[in-house]
Amino acid sequence: MSSAPPPPSPAQAPSAAPPPPSTTNTTSATTTASTTAPATTSAAPPSSHRSASQLPATSAHPPRDQPDPTVAVSSSSPPSTAAAAALGRSSHAAQGGFAAAAAASAAELARLKVSLRAALRQFPDFPEPGILFEDIMPIFADAGLHDALVRALEVQVRRDYAAATAAAAGADRPVDVVVGLEARGFLFGPSLALRLGVGFVPVRKKGKLPGPTETASYKKEYGEDFFQMQSGGVKPGQRVLIVDDIIATGGSAAAAGSLVRQLGGTLLGYLFILELDFLKGRDKLDAPVHTLLSSQEK
Repeated sequence: MSSAPPPPSPAQAPSAAPPPPSTTNTTSATTTASTTAPATTSAAPPSSHRSASQLPATSAHPPRDQPDPTVAVSSSSPPSTAAAAALGRSSHAAQGGFAAAAAASAAELARLKVSLRAALRQFPDFPEPGILFEDIMPIFADAGLHDALVRALEVQVRRDYAAATAAAAGADRPVDVVVGLEARGFLFGPSLALRLGVGFVPVRKKGKLPGPTETASYKKEYGEDFFQMQSGGVKPGQRVLIVDDIIATGGSAAAAGSLVRQLGGTLLGYLFILELDFLKGRDKLDAPVHTLLSSQEK
C-alpha cells in the first residue's frame, strides 16, 4: 500500500486555486468583487439590477420619479406644505408690522392735532363781519409747536399718499415736490419738503418772480388776481403736493393747481392746516383735498 503524497509546502503552494465547477463560478466572482470593491459601491446592486430612481440623472435622462436637478424648477410649481406655511407666517408677520406702524402713526397724529388745535387763537369778525379768523401764528412762536406742526404734516402726507408711493415705480417718497402758496404756505412748506426729502417751489403774486414764468388767474371777492411760478420749477412728470394754511373759497389753490399742470407736473392733491367748510372751496379743486385740523363750520 502506497502512502499519500505529503502536502506541498507553502513555498510550493499554487498561486491560485483551480477553478471551481462552473455552477459556483458566478458566486465566487460575485463574492470576490464584493469583498474587494470600495466601500462606496459595496451596497449598490449591479447596474443591470438598479431601479430607474437609482440611475444617475442627466438633463437628457432624469429619473422618472424625481425632478431633474439640472433643470430649474418652474416658478409656477406649488411650494411644499412647509414652505407655504413659512411664507404664510412671514406674510402675516409683515402685515402685523405694517398694521402696528399704522396704528402708532395714527395715535401720534391724533396727539399732535390736539396740541395744535389748542394753540390756535380765534378773532371774530376779522377781516370782515361774520368771519371767525383762525390765527396760526402762536404755533410758530413756540419751537415745540412748530416742530409738532411739521411732524403732523409729514405723518399726514405719508399716510394719505402711501398708495401713490407704492404705485410709483422706484419711488421711496410720497411726493416729488411741495408747492407752497404765498404767503403763509411759505411758513411751513419748505420745512415739510425738507422732512420729506423733496424740493420746494413757491407760487407768488404776479411780478414777484424773476425770469420766465407761467401765469394763472383766479377770482377774488373784489376782482381778479394772478399767481405765477417760475418755468422749470416743476419738471414734467413730477408728483406735486400743494400746501397752504387755510382753504376758503378755493380760487387761489385752483390757480396753483393750474400752474402745476401748465409746467407738466402731476398734481397729487392739496394739504391745508384748516378749512372754512361753509365756503365750499374744495368743490373748485380737481384733486384730493386733505385738512390737518378739523373744519370750521359757519
